[in-house]
Amino acid sequence: MDSILYLYAIVVVLAASLAIITVWAPRKLWVRVTAVVFAGLLMPTAYASLNELLSRPKPMSLEWARKSVPEATVVGSRVREGEAIYLWLQMAGLDEPRAYMLPWSKNLAKQLHKAQREAGKRGGAVGMRMPFEATLDQSEQRFYARPQARPPLKPRPSQAPLQYQHPRGSS
Repeated sequence: MDSILYLYAIVVVLAASLAIITVWAPRKLWVRVTAVVFAGLLMPTAYASLNELLSRPKPMSLEWARKSVPEATVVGSRVREGEAIYLWLQMAGLDEPRAYMLPWSKNLAKQLHKAQREAGKRGGAVGMRMPFEATLDQSEQRFYARPQARPPLKPRPSQAPLQYQHPRGSS
């Protein structure tokens, strides 16, 4: 969410800079006023479009910043047959999961469904190999069931364990 505010601030600075340049340009008054009005309309339009994009899954083909991510955890998914595969992915180094969209593929949908069943049986999660890699090989296994994570080790007791002593002399 923070990056959206920074992007919007950059758009506002650029639009204001263009409006200032236009005002000082040797043009007719109606041309300068029109340019300032357009710059003023650009700012709320940019804000509305950035906010609208927040609720939409990003097509995986458009992800360039995380292109080299080796794997991700599938937090949630929804398959719409004939349309798309929607994924909610958690990646290492990010605090919150991200929403992505894969183009429809029967093979990928089968892989995802199989991995979800196996992960449910094992009590693990579903992983995805090379999520942003564009591969031409449709038979490549991209979704898999991760094994259940090992529980944390128990701490060693700081004291010696209690010893039972039989009471003497009782009958």
